[in-house]
Amino acid sequence: MAAPVKNLVRERWQNGMPSLNGWLTLPTSLSAELMARSGFDCLTIDMQHGAIDYAGALAILTALSATEVTPLVRVPNSDPSFITRVMDIGALGVICPMISSANEARNFAAGARYHPIGNRSSGPLRTGTVYGPDYFKQINDAVLVLGMVETPGAIRNLDQILEIETLDGIYVGPTTSVSRWGWRPGLTARNPSSCAYSRISPSVRTRVAVFRGFIPTPASTPHARPGWVSAF
Repeated sequence: MAAPVKNLVRERWQNGMPSLNGWLTLPTSLSAELMARSGFDCLTIDMQHGAIDYAGALAILTALSATEVTPLVRVPNSDPSFITRVMDIGALGVICPMISSANEARNFAAGARYHPIGNRSSGPLRTGTVYGPDYFKQINDAVLVLGMVETPGAIRNLDQILEIETLDGIYVGPTTSVSRWGWRPGLTARNPSSCAYSRISPSVRTRVAVFRGFIPTPASTPHARPGWVSAF
């Protein structure tokens, strides 16, 4: 039986609770099932840097349907046709890399929602089966749309990016951002991605979801602070 569209990560955020996100880079549903039963609130299928193609994403999303984990996809770019395809097979959130301006954020966000909020094409492949006949009515409110802040332009235009109402939040990327400033990629207490986070006022953090950084190894944990909610 199809379940209603329910994004538990959005609910946790709206209730002031952090979420723990895991990354899926291997093209196998078995590892996804193991991750889904390891305590993560959401899992991101990485189609930018991971080894996962469209067929692999479909298999993983099918496996995650049997769990309570919220499925997200990091798309390779803001191409609306790609965003539509991953949402048509069941993703409840999309993360777009390399967002550097308010206009880029606006165009990306528009591709993730149906009219009148956005311009997503209508033709879902399996969402009616998974989420039921009310999917069209519910998904605009349920989807989580995150832009990655990881370039000098993004840091420079951060205030304008955060003003885009259809962008639900940002993902402060610690790898591309630090490498562009000549830093060694990794989670540290002081680097450009930390500076980006510190510029976001507490009032803005209540309006937009802020996914911050990665915890690639247990040794990185001492650098983590509230808001560092992503792990490999």
